[in-house]
Amino acid sequence: MSKKVIGLTLILFASLLSNAQDQKVNKNKPASIALKASILNFKQTPLTEGLTVSTPALGVQFFRGLAPKLDAVVNLDVSSLKYPYYVSLKQPKTTTNSMYAAIDTRVHIKLATDDKALVPYAILGLGLAKDATKFTGYAPMGLGLQFKAKQGSFFNVFATHNAEASKLTKMHQNYGVSYSFPLKLKEKKAIALPEAPVQADQDDDGVSNDKDDCPERSGLLKYKGCPVPDEDGDGINDENDQCPNAEGTVKYRGCPVPDTDKDGIPDDQDKCPTVAGVARYNGCGIPDSDKDGVNDEVDQCPNVPGIAGNNGCEDLQPKLNAIAAALKFETGKVNIAPKSLQGLDTLVQIMTQYPNTSLTIIGHTDNTGTQKINDRLSLLRAKKVQTYLVKKGLAINRTTLVGLADTQPIASNATKEGRAQNRRADLTIKYE
Repeated sequence: MSKKVIGLTLILFASLLSNAQDQKVNKNKPASIALKASILNFKQTPLTEGLTVSTPALGVQFFRGLAPKLDAVVNLDVSSLKYPYYVSLKQPKTTTNSMYAAIDTRVHIKLATDDKALVPYAILGLGLAKDATKFTGYAPMGLGLQFKAKQGSFFNVFATHNAEASKLTKMHQNYGVSYSFPLKLKEKKAIALPEAPVQADQDDDGVSNDKDDCPERSGLLKYKGCPVPDEDGDGINDENDQCPNAEGTVKYRGCPVPDTDKDGIPDDQDKCPTVAGVARYNGCGIPDSDKDGVNDEVDQCPNVPGIAGNNGCEDLQPKLNAIAAALKFETGKVNIAPKSLQGLDTLVQIMTQYPNTSLTIIGHTDNTGTQKINDRLSLLRAKKVQTYLVKKGLAINRTTLVGLADTQPIASNATKEGRAQNRRADLTIKYE
């Protein structure tokens, strides 16, 4: 931290000194130097070792006004004392006085301007001190009074509380007075310039003043002595502007940057200037990584081709068709063959993986038996499949049962093999 404080102090001091070489008349305090006398008071506590109380110090101050009510100050104090380190820091106890120097940069925040006889002000700053061996950082803050003297001089009375700004620092107070006087620089005598002769053509544009509508700006005769107009105010005069009534750029000869695809993004910012897109993709369309027609912002499976109905994920119906192909029943029976159960277990896994889907279970019969019996039997077969799926963890409210009896055969009921194919249960997925 000490290096930073030294650096900041030197930079500010150099800046103030350089500014003093180019004074201008204003209401800010001119660059000034002050002689200072003060008392350093380290309050003794059980936590500190032997120390010096109410020690006199001498110093100098450099002032520079930053604003009418704000001064920048570089402050230097020099004294001889025993610095009171905290006992807890286990520093070697000082037995004799040594030279103590403290330099800080601070600002005086004034309640009035320097033309007032008495000006109260607040003090804020940051500084660095050094005794025989150690650097300590401190932060002065306090109050002061400025009394106006003669010829730009001021008498100051002030008190600061120097707060601890490093591990080794012991907080203390500084009570002091100073007297400042300005650094007067030798004034350069102004060179008297001859008065400019009256010009018949003030702006020297070849149009006499009595015919010049813009006598202080060079122009053209055809514009009555005024410059070539710029109707749209884009910095390109109308003679060179291909779009004189629309603000544009030099690159496009005074016309606005084009937007070929009309997506609201100008071509020079549009990475896809011929395809309408959106700003978040730099003028390109929303990407579709798996080329399935479902853009990546909607596609829940952006790297696997799918269908829109399943939010860009794969079409599940082919898998359900394969599972249903094994769901065959004996004549007049509703029991599921053991070899079909593995497929139903897989179906539960699929439904769990895609929670935004529902299942329609459709029971079928052959043409054996009456319509009344087949209606009931087909529904019971669908119910049997539902019961197994629910038992395996599928929510019942995700299933719908339909019984179609023998109304939708997939094979001829004239043969034993055809009737066996028709005694089945179909599975249909619904995407929500």
